[in-house]
Amino acid sequence: MKLYYNPLSTYCQKVMIAFNEKGIAYEPKIVDLMSAEGRASYEEINPFGKVPYFEPSEDWHVPESTSIIEYVEDKFPNTPRLIPVGGGDAARLVRFMDRMADLYLNEPIVELQFQKLGFRSQDDDKAARARKYVSISYGYYDKRLAKQPWVCGESFTMADCAAIPALYYAQTAMPFDAYSNIVAYWQRALKRPSYAKVKAEFEPIWQGLITQRSAA
Repeated sequence: MKLYYNPLSTYCQKVMIAFNEKGIAYEPKIVDLMSAEGRASYEEINPFGKVPYFEPSEDWHVPESTSIIEYVEDKFPNTPRLIPVGGGDAARLVRFMDRMADLYLNEPIVELQFQKLGFRSQDDDKAARARKYVSISYGYYDKRLAKQPWVCGESFTMADCAAIPALYYAQTAMPFDAYSNIVAYWQRALKRPSYAKVKAEFEPIWQGLITQRSAA
């Protein structure tokens, strides 16, 4: 099984956390998205050029982070569950919070971080909208996390796989220091072996990129 990914991508980190939680081994295929040559080479495999991209077999390909996690939940039923079994409100809540993390936490934080680093052109309207979405999300997450250790309750789920990667970049894009329950959640996430392994891979790359951008 092959996983095409870029270590800096929050959506790739989301999938890798899930795989680590479930103990699923895969062949890592790092995709260079920073160069035209790397992107062109990858588009021969996935014409859309997006990561992550999972190949469980030569004749079956799964794009998009949530779809990948849903796939392995189904194919590896004897591993720790990230979506409650049997559907119902508990499973719907996990899927809702996963989608909320993608749209209203991750995407706006990436927008703010990319504008800050110059990867995207400065756009005050987009930045203001991003800050609004993040602020609303922080308030909602902080309230939820006041009474439970993880986003959807006592168990670590796909919703946590989605939320945690964004919080790393949020530390500089839009800090959450004023939200004590998110701060405590972040500290728990840092101690989670599934995330620690992912962070150990991408953080040196990220810090090197920041140093490079600062020197430019």
